[in-house]
Amino acid sequence: MTRGTGRALRKWAIRAGGSALALALIFSLLPREAIFEGFARLTWPLFLSVFASFLVCHVAAAAKWWWLMDRAIGFPAALRAHFGGLAANLCLPGAAGGDAVRAGLAHVALRDGPRVAAAAVGDRIIDLVALVCLMLVGLTLIGGAGSGGFAIAVAGGILAAASAGLFLLPPLVRALWRRWPRLPARDLALRTAEAFAALTRRPGVLLAALALSVSIQAALIGLSIQLALVVGVNVPVAAWFFAWPLAKIIATLPVSLGGLGVRESSLAALLAPFGAAAAEVVASGLAWQGILYLAGALGALVLALSGGSFRTRPSAIKEMSE
Repeated sequence: MTRGTGRALRKWAIRAGGSALALALIFSLLPREAIFEGFARLTWPLFLSVFASFLVCHVAAAAKWWWLMDRAIGFPAALRAHFGGLAANLCLPGAAGGDAVRAGLAHVALRDGPRVAAAAVGDRIIDLVALVCLMLVGLTLIGGAGSGGFAIAVAGGILAAASAGLFLLPPLVRALWRRWPRLPARDLALRTAEAFAALTRRPGVLLAALALSVSIQAALIGLSIQLALVVGVNVPVAAWFFAWPLAKIIATLPVSLGGLGVRESSLAALLAPFGAAAAEVVASGLAWQGILYLAGALGALVLALSGGSFRTRPSAIKEMSE
């Protein structure tokens, strides 16, 4: 066993232990019968319809990332890479997260690591901003019209900070390597900085990606509500728009397998003040987690069966050679 493999397995074991601990606490503190009764209310037609809609949302997410990459590879290749990343993020016991695997598969096609890195980081920042904006929308609706100005100001501040991060990164990297020219990976760093700079010179694409990300995340919230209503969770929609994005952000912490156990417990705690029964929230959350893992398994199957090599567009090859 190599050192890298051993490190990956240790990280996977830590995350598996985190999920096991979270699930153990859930089933020891909450009535198991209520959780199982919630599962019993779900029907296969509903589950499969939500799963199909979930896949459509991820096709849109792949298109968003593809646009940020300036469509440098074919969309089928981008879609395959996206679902390969989803498989790694949710199913595979590896150290690389979904973003890293997705970027690696795209790099096989494009052979332009800086552009792939810029698109991946930009995509992640945009998704985070979208989640925070939706959370603030929910908070505004919960608090009434009086809190709208504050929520808008906070959302604007977050968007400004994210934009500043993208805009300031290129000059900061250039200044760093000018000050210390012997730092390693100088060429790679400067090319990555230029790729970020190129991304910021496309504000229309960034704004369109943000609008699409908000739409995708809002659609996912709606799908979660569909599952929860059947299980028996009946809370205001505004509460979902506040709690769901925050629980998703918490679930990204590297302490569990794809957020298993952490997301459900966080969502139950966040929805409890609005009258939701924790056991029913957990039941709907575990059903949602099943959809996540099923989508990851489908991504692994697509990646395994698609085979072949990625192909770049001729225009992309011409652009890289100039």
